[in-house]
Amino acid sequence: MPFLQGNGTGRDHNPDAFTCFLAGAGVKKGFSYGESDEFGSIAIVNPVSVYDFNATLLHLLRLDHERLTYYHNALERRLTNIHGSVVKDVLL
Repeated sequence: MPFLQGNGTGRDHNPDAFTCFLAGAGVKKGFSYGESDEFGSIAIVNPVSVYDFNATLLHLLRLDHERLTYYHNALERRLTNIHGSVVKDVLL
């Protein structure tokens, strides 16, 4: 989080805005995608869901996220659930 926790023990996780650096594997060079608010607490420009992020990483690894499944609780599941799609704007 962009601020300290109430108990003063440090910063916590922030699922609404995060930074990730990607290099190589077909990612655009020297490129920035998205923007958070002035406090860094929520994505306001080009928000990317965790499912889209995972789908993009799997695509860069040359894996089809729609076919990559695992068995859990008697169901075939995907890392990208049913929501994930590749963020084409960050690719070459």
